Amino acid sequence: MRASLASTIAVACAAALALPVTLAAPAAATARPAATVPPPQRDEPPGSTRSLPLGPLDGPTARAFGTAADPSRAQGLTRRDVRPFSLVGVVWDDPEAVLRGTVQVRTRATADGSWSPWQDVETHNEEHGADPATAEGTARTLRGSTAPLWVGDSDGVEVRVRAADPGEETGHGTEEGAVAGDGGARTAPLPAGLRLELVDPGADPETGTDAAPAAPGARTAAASAALDAAAERAASAVNRAYAPEGATVIEAEPDRTAPVGVRAAAAKKQPFIGPRPRIVTRKGWGADERMREKTFVYTKTIKAAFVHHSATGNNYTCAQAPSVLRSIYRYHVKSSGWRDFGYNFAVDKCGTIYEGRAGGVGKPVLGAHTLGFNTNSMGVVVLGTFTNSTPPAAAVTAVSRLTAWKLGLHGINPEGTQTLVSGGGNRYKKGSKVRFHTIAGHRDGFATDCPGGRLYGKLGTARASSAKYQGRR
Repeated sequence: MRASLASTIAVACAAALALPVTLAAPAAATARPAATVPPPQRDEPPGSTRSLPLGPLDGPTARAFGTAADPSRAQGLTRRDVRPFSLVGVVWDDPEAVLRGTVQVRTRATADGSWSPWQDVETHNEEHGADPATAEGTARTLRGSTAPLWVGDSDGVEVRVRAADPGEETGHGTEEGAVAGDGGARTAPLPAGLRLELVDPGADPETGTDAAPAAPGARTAAASAALDAAAERAASAVNRAYAPEGATVIEAEPDRTAPVGVRAAAAKKQPFIGPRPRIVTRKGWGADERMREKTFVYTKTIKAAFVHHSATGNNYTCAQAPSVLRSIYRYHVKSSGWRDFGYNFAVDKCGTIYEGRAGGVGKPVLGAHTLGFNTNSMGVVVLGTFTNSTPPAAAVTAVSRLTAWKLGLHGINPEGTQTLVSGGGNRYKKGSKVRFHTIAGHRDGFATDCPGGRLYGKLGTARASSAKYQGRR
């Protein structure tokens, strides 16, 4: 099982980063001085993560949230000014603890000072992560965490967290368990050490400016640059079969337009492998290679692909997708304590495919995406939330093209089924042999809503299209 963090770890929050203001919502945007943000030092990765400890809600705020002012039942932060950020999430000390309840945030847009309505943050995120008993799954750096939520450029925030009541439907099902000695009146309290994570993805690689000189006592700029270059070379070199070292894009192979009969005859001499799609590399979306662990970890083969939604919301543009990826990457590593970005690949709403976890797009990289079934599988995340929203056709097509190629490298039929052995989870106990569709949804391996009902409903289309791209139809 994953080791929990000691609850005594303290999280400091400088007062300069969070200044309480009134709870009353402004009627209109008000003028305010721009936040002064010191430039990053050369020794620090671009972007930032700030962690603000949550505290008890006062009586009126708690009652407005539908709960008593009890810190075991409700916590949050009053409305406040903060330095710019674009993604939020809530973390806690024990990765084994489950937050059974509701998390809501509202944020202030940097552009016009307007406050958003309250937005729900998905609390059921424990099903994403490394398998139990693996080095990553037992790391002391792990924390419990919600799904991250993309909110765009913001400089103000308010958050409230409430424990679920008995019989209340949550992301973990209907709450039934009660606190011992409480007469069944309420469910378990909130996890200890709740903190709000505010993530700034930093500037895009094309538009980033030079950072300030290193502070006294830090590594020299030359040493830092050498470390950066070595990490980038390692992440890029594993893709040299498909693109020159340092490439920001792996170009697509041309589509094969031969008639089906011709393709089938050719496949007798070579495997069914779909044409490689265009893939934006980690360098292309601006991954800072110093944040991840240095080594790459592989599984034996790829037998199945699990499709996810990121649950980060749909309020992003395609031009912002690299920023969303850098934010999720930072949240996975800095906030949740993972070794790297969790998914093997990502797809945005316009159908652009991105390299995820480092190790090589053509190799069987071990991910942290489907708890219990990361071995011998790949994880593909579609950026967005598709519980009630229909995924764009371009995104579904991208999943089909990607799986046609990557599964084809391992001789796998996208319309077939595969047996995987569970590493442990809430749906299948460790050691269980489970048969999946080759292209499966996250919910097939774990009791979760992911990848959302609307995206899950498109997987049949993705399987058929993927088989067609492989030349099987």
